[in-house]
Amino acid sequence: MRIIGSQEELKVLVGQKVASSSWVDITQQRVDQFAQATGDCQWIHLDVERSRRESSFGTTVAHGFLTLSLLPMFMEESIAMTGVKMGLNYGLNKVRFPAPVPVGSRLRAHLTLLAVDDIEGGVQASWEVVMERQGSEKPVCVVEVLVRQYY
Repeated sequence: MRIIGSQEELKVLVGQKVASSSWVDITQQRVDQFAQATGDCQWIHLDVERSRRESSFGTTVAHGFLTLSLLPMFMEESIAMTGVKMGLNYGLNKVRFPAPVPVGSRLRAHLTLLAVDDIEGGVQASWEVVMERQGSEKPVCVVEVLVRQYY
Protein backbone atom coordinates (compact mmCIF):
# COMPACT_ATOMS: atom_id res chain seq x y z
CA MET A 1 0.00 0.00 0.00
CA ARG A 2 1.19 3.49 -0.88
CA ILE A 3 0.52 6.03 1.88
CA ILE A 4 0.22 9.63 0.71
CA GLY A 5 0.59 12.13 3.54
CA SER A 6 -0.72 15.39 2.08
CA GLN A 7 -2.19 17.22 -0.89
CA GLU A 8 1.28 18.50 -1.71
CA GLU A 9 2.71 14.98 -1.69
CA LEU A 10 -0.12 13.85 -3.97
CA LYS A 11 0.57 16.66 -6.46
CA VAL A 12 4.23 15.63 -6.74
CA LEU A 13 3.10 12.18 -7.94
CA VAL A 14 1.29 13.46 -11.07
CA GLY A 15 2.44 11.49 -14.10
CA GLN A 16 3.73 8.56 -12.06
CA LYS A 17 2.58 4.99 -11.57
CA VAL A 18 1.75 5.25 -7.88
CA ALA A 19 0.66 1.75 -6.85
CA SER A 20 -0.42 -1.72 -7.88
CA SER A 21 -3.00 -3.89 -6.15
CA SER A 22 -2.69 -7.50 -5.15
CA TRP A 23 -4.23 -10.21 -7.31
CA VAL A 24 -7.91 -11.16 -6.99
CA ASP A 25 -9.45 -14.42 -8.21
CA ILE A 26 -12.47 -14.26 -10.50
CA THR A 27 -14.57 -17.27 -9.55
CA GLN A 28 -17.83 -18.55 -10.99
CA GLN A 29 -19.44 -17.83 -7.62
CA ARG A 30 -18.42 -14.15 -7.86
CA VAL A 31 -19.83 -13.98 -11.40
CA ASP A 32 -23.08 -15.69 -10.35
CA GLN A 33 -23.53 -13.31 -7.41
CA PHE A 34 -22.91 -10.29 -9.63
CA ALA A 35 -25.46 -11.58 -12.15
CA GLN A 36 -28.04 -12.04 -9.42
CA ALA A 37 -27.38 -8.59 -7.95
CA THR A 38 -27.58 -6.78 -11.30
CA GLY A 39 -30.03 -8.90 -13.28
CA ASP A 40 -27.45 -9.38 -16.06
CA CYS A 41 -27.94 -13.11 -16.56
CA GLN A 42 -26.56 -13.74 -20.05
CA TRP A 43 -25.56 -17.34 -20.61
CA ILE A 44 -21.93 -16.36 -21.42
CA HIS A 45 -21.61 -15.46 -17.73
CA LEU A 46 -23.63 -18.25 -16.10
CA ASP A 47 -23.95 -21.36 -18.25
CA VAL A 48 -20.62 -23.18 -18.01
CA GLU A 49 -21.55 -26.08 -20.32
CA ARG A 50 -23.09 -23.90 -23.02
CA SER A 51 -20.11 -21.55 -22.85
CA ARG A 52 -17.76 -24.48 -23.40
CA ARG A 53 -19.77 -25.54 -26.45
CA GLU A 54 -20.84 -22.26 -28.03
CA SER A 55 -18.73 -19.38 -26.78
CA SER A 56 -15.58 -18.26 -28.54
CA PHE A 57 -14.09 -17.87 -25.04
CA GLY A 58 -14.46 -21.60 -24.28
CA THR A 59 -15.70 -20.87 -20.78
CA THR A 60 -17.86 -18.41 -18.89
CA VAL A 61 -16.59 -14.84 -18.68
CA ALA A 62 -17.02 -12.13 -16.08
CA HIS A 63 -19.24 -9.16 -16.83
CA GLY A 64 -17.37 -6.05 -17.89
CA PHE A 65 -19.21 -4.17 -15.16
CA LEU A 66 -18.14 -6.77 -12.59
CA THR A 67 -14.56 -6.03 -13.59
CA LEU A 68 -15.24 -2.31 -13.28
CA SER A 69 -16.91 -2.83 -9.89
CA LEU A 70 -13.57 -4.04 -8.49
CA LEU A 71 -12.24 -0.46 -8.71
CA PRO A 72 -13.07 0.54 -5.11
CA MET A 73 -11.42 -2.59 -3.73
CA PHE A 74 -8.30 -2.16 -5.85
CA MET A 75 -7.97 1.53 -5.00
CA GLU A 76 -8.69 1.06 -1.29
CA GLU A 77 -5.98 -1.55 -0.88
CA SER A 78 -3.45 0.26 -3.07
CA ILE A 79 -3.41 3.84 -1.78
CA ALA A 80 -4.22 5.59 1.48
CA MET A 81 -4.50 9.34 1.94
CA THR A 82 -3.84 10.58 5.45
CA GLY A 83 -5.75 13.61 6.68
CA VAL A 84 -8.69 13.14 4.32
CA LYS A 85 -12.03 13.80 6.05
CA MET A 86 -14.11 12.46 3.18
CA GLY A 87 -13.59 11.02 -0.27
CA LEU A 88 -16.18 10.90 -3.04
CA ASN A 89 -16.27 9.18 -6.40
CA TYR A 90 -16.85 12.01 -8.86
CA GLY A 91 -17.05 9.99 -12.04
CA LEU A 92 -15.40 7.90 -14.72
CA ASN A 93 -14.03 8.76 -18.14
CA LYS A 94 -13.03 6.57 -21.07
CA VAL A 95 -14.07 3.19 -19.69
CA ARG A 96 -12.89 0.38 -21.96
CA PHE A 97 -12.85 -3.43 -21.74
CA PRO A 98 -10.16 -4.40 -24.30
CA ALA A 99 -10.05 -8.10 -23.36
CA PRO A 100 -12.38 -10.66 -21.75
CA VAL A 101 -12.04 -12.02 -18.22
CA PRO A 102 -12.55 -15.80 -18.30
CA VAL A 103 -13.71 -17.33 -15.03
CA GLY A 104 -10.64 -18.59 -13.21
CA SER A 105 -8.61 -15.50 -14.10
CA ARG A 106 -6.60 -13.46 -11.63
CA LEU A 107 -6.75 -9.68 -11.92
CA ARG A 108 -4.87 -6.76 -10.45
CA ALA A 109 -4.81 -3.02 -11.04
CA HIS A 110 -2.10 -0.46 -11.67
CA LEU A 111 -2.82 3.15 -10.66
CA THR A 112 -1.22 6.14 -12.39
CA LEU A 113 -1.99 9.67 -11.20
CA LEU A 114 -2.92 11.82 -14.19
CA ALA A 115 -3.84 15.14 -12.56
CA VAL A 116 -4.63 16.84 -9.27
CA ASP A 117 -6.81 19.95 -9.33
CA ASP A 118 -7.71 22.17 -6.39
CA ILE A 119 -11.40 22.35 -5.51
CA GLU A 120 -13.13 24.07 -2.63
CA GLY A 121 -12.08 22.23 0.52
CA GLY A 122 -9.80 19.73 -1.17
CA VAL A 123 -8.60 18.28 -4.45
CA GLN A 124 -9.91 16.32 -7.40
CA ALA A 125 -7.53 13.56 -8.46
CA SER A 126 -7.70 11.89 -11.87
CA TRP A 127 -6.34 8.35 -11.90
CA GLU A 128 -5.73 6.03 -14.81
CA VAL A 129 -6.48 2.51 -13.65
CA VAL A 130 -5.33 -0.36 -15.84
CA MET A 131 -6.57 -3.80 -14.83
CA GLU A 132 -4.56 -6.74 -16.06
CA ARG A 133 -5.24 -10.46 -16.25
CA GLN A 134 -2.39 -12.65 -15.09
CA GLY A 135 -0.66 -14.21 -18.09
CA SER A 136 -2.17 -11.81 -20.63
CA GLU A 137 -0.53 -8.88 -22.40
CA LYS A 138 -3.79 -7.04 -23.11
CA PRO A 139 -5.52 -5.18 -20.27
CA VAL A 140 -9.06 -6.21 -19.32
CA CYS A 141 -10.18 -2.74 -18.23
CA VAL A 142 -8.77 0.76 -18.68
CA VAL A 143 -10.54 3.66 -17.01
CA GLU A 144 -9.95 7.21 -15.83
CA VAL A 145 -11.32 7.58 -12.30
CA LEU A 146 -12.14 10.98 -10.80
CA VAL A 147 -12.00 11.15 -7.01
CA ARG A 148 -12.65 14.17 -4.81
CA GLN A 149 -10.89 14.31 -1.47
CA TYR A 150 -11.86 16.81 1.20
CA TYR A 151 -9.53 17.88 4.01
